[in-house]
Amino acid sequence: MQRWMPLIGETLGFEIKPDFKKSRGAYKGANADRHSTPPLADSVLRCPNCAEVIVGLKFATEMTSRKKTNSATERLRQDYIRLKKDPVPYVVAEPLPSNILEWHYVVTGPENTPYSGGKYHGKLVFPPDFPYKPPSIYMITPNGRFKTNVRLCLSISDYHPDTWNPAWSVSTILTGLLSFMAEKSPTLGSIEMPDCERRRLAVESLDFNLRNKVFCSLFPDTVEEMKEELRQRAESKSSSNGSAEEMGQDKTSNSVSSNNSTSGSRAELRANGQSPLQAFITNLVIFVSVVLFGLVVQYVVTRSSG
Repeated sequence: MQRWMPLIGETLGFEIKPDFKKSRGAYKGANADRHSTPPLADSVLRCPNCAEVIVGLKFATEMTSRKKTNSATERLRQDYIRLKKDPVPYVVAEPLPSNILEWHYVVTGPENTPYSGGKYHGKLVFPPDFPYKPPSIYMITPNGRFKTNVRLCLSISDYHPDTWNPAWSVSTILTGLLSFMAEKSPTLGSIEMPDCERRRLAVESLDFNLRNKVFCSLFPDTVEEMKEELRQRAESKSSSNGSAEEMGQDKTSNSVSSNNSTSGSRAELRANGQSPLQAFITNLVIFVSVVLFGLVVQYVVTRSSG
């Protein structure tokens, strides 16, 4: 803080100089060190009005914060332009119109994965001193891989500032997120779920996202694609139900025809004064008689030949 005092004094039009002698005298004790810098509260500010100095300190702090925010804003604008020129496969992203430090993204589930056909909405929250510090990463749509609405522990998130590289862009972050989603390695914020459940969530993700106002306002093209997909699903389901009903009717018709045929045969037997059992016995007697007649003929022929 001491190094800011001459600059603040120059800005306000007077000299600000701490009285180190008085401060050291008041700072004597077991832990006193003649080389230590006394707290600002122990410094005597030689100025007409100390309240103006406090205002100056606040102003300097605000200017520093604004400088960091402006740097982050400029960097994010550049990243946005690059992202539009060279999109990340399976991912689209847009910043909030009211706050460029908050971005929302949509991951389209890659083919041959349990997430195929799904749309997964999430957000990136960048610090004012980006790109020197990493963003927070959140997933909003239930997906079966990450918890929703909690900070995700990834090597590209604010959970690991020690591994963060300021050269990484928004595109790098989104690519890394997609890679982590396709993997199965556990991490803080990840969940274990069977692939069948992840496929179910992929199907349900479209309806879920359409209920999110921020999603619908930032991604109108994706919304139209999702609505068209839902219409096609409804038509396909309706067509499948119609085919199943027709097959059911055919089976019913065949069954009725078979029953009618059987009933007709039984009616004919009843008309002839025979029950089904009597008809069976009659047929059996006829069959046995034919067999015996054949045997007799064969015997006679054999005897004649002898």
